[in-house]
Amino acid sequence: MAATEEHTVLPAPDFDKPVKVLIVVSPYYSDIAAGLLRGAKAALEGAGASYDVVEMPGALEIPTAIGISDRRSNFDGYVALGCVIRGETTHYETVCNDSSRALQMLGLQGLCIGNGILTVENKQQADVRADPDGQNKGGGAALAALHLIALTRKWTSTPTGIGFKPSGEDTVMAGDLDGNTTA
Repeated sequence: MAATEEHTVLPAPDFDKPVKVLIVVSPYYSDIAAGLLRGAKAALEGAGASYDVVEMPGALEIPTAIGISDRRSNFDGYVALGCVIRGETTHYETVCNDSSRALQMLGLQGLCIGNGILTVENKQQADVRADPDGQNKGGGAALAALHLIALTRKWTSTPTGIGFKPSGEDTVMAGDLDGNTTA
């Protein structure tokens, strides 16, 4: 059973510059969302990150909110929190698949997103996963976002003159033999 299996949790990365994260949470199941949110906030605070929280009606709206935020704000990363519990119709599969796929597509575009949208069979499974003293999936999603932010920062650096970027003031541009620039 997943609740009793051991797994590795990476420690939070260290940052030399401030980190700002947006937590997007669906309070559809408010008690589950509250547990996820407590875990995510604790993980972010433990890493010294600042955060804002916005609520969305359901899991399907979470990726859209993240996409809008990315285009109109300045967050380093995102934490998606919510819960989808299997019901009697195929709506469960649609919500699970589409919210996960949309978050993955945003991630492949370069957004740093920790996915903490639970997809479970029943409320008991959700309770165990959302509990910050249990599986702490909210904290895990926040840590995932932080690790992606750290990776992005590691590979984002100032160009060193390789390719078409000038490396200094003594660089002569093509067609400008005397070093003067023309506009």
